[in-house]
Amino acid sequence: MKQVLVTGGGGQVGTALAGHVWPAGCEAVALTRAELDLTDPAAIAAKVAERPWAAVINAGAYTAVDKAESEPLLAWQVNALAPAALAAACKAADMPLVHVSTDYVFAGDRDGAWEVDDPVGPTSVYGASKLGGELAVRTGCFRHAIVRTAWVVSATGANFVKTMLRLGADRPTLRVVADQHGSPTSAADLAEALATIAIRLADDPAAPTGTWHFSNAGATTWHGFATEIFRQAAAHGGPSAIVEAIATADFPTSARRPANSLLSTAALTRDWGVVPRPWQEALRPILDDLIGPKP
Repeated sequence: MKQVLVTGGGGQVGTALAGHVWPAGCEAVALTRAELDLTDPAAIAAKVAERPWAAVINAGAYTAVDKAESEPLLAWQVNALAPAALAAACKAADMPLVHVSTDYVFAGDRDGAWEVDDPVGPTSVYGASKLGGELAVRTGCFRHAIVRTAWVVSATGANFVKTMLRLGADRPTLRVVADQHGSPTSAADLAEALATIAIRLADDPAAPTGTWHFSNAGATTWHGFATEIFRQAAAHGGPSAIVEAIATADFPTSARRPANSLLSTAALTRDWGVVPRPWQEALRPILDDLIGPKP
């Protein structure tokens, strides 16, 4: 049995990887924060050396974007030093490492989808710490794949879909930012892509290494996303709300958000054969889980 070690097993992506239908003869061992503390480099090294893992997927991260501004040390420990420890341990054991990163490594200050080789320029502690993790993986473990993603949602954990449904159940009108652009990402779809990459890296010594992007297809704004959530939710018999457009300046946050988080997935399709489906389509099974199947 090929076993893939997954960190961050309690998060959205880790949960999706644990629930993913892996090929016969392969399974994920997803560890929560309580089972593997990513602030403990010795524990990371010991866990990687514990058995001959087929691959390691680092889905663990400090994702409290605003809180990171006041907790930079913890953010850097989890998002940069932990990947460094994982990379060193994987290199020593000759294991491939798949690392999940973020659109926040970009400044988000121009139009058009970001390509994998575009210049980075994080504008927040969270983004900078995630870029640190990328550099650690890129330089610490040759057999690696870094997968940047954005706007991750699922039926588990805390995310935009669940927040909208909760607020929409109590309020007839919501105000949502309309000048931040990107594409939502289904955690389940991302997990499928990560599994595809991890298995190929484990089986094929000639598999490519480097950096790729994954998000579901199609561009929108947070306002457009919210509008579609309520359109589909109403069809499922769930809450509906009027969504008013506001500017980022009308909703101040501690950390600066990228105005443009749209990621190009062309390299992923070219190198791995992964073709993301439209985000509207990927939203439907999430609402099936949260509200129930459409009548």
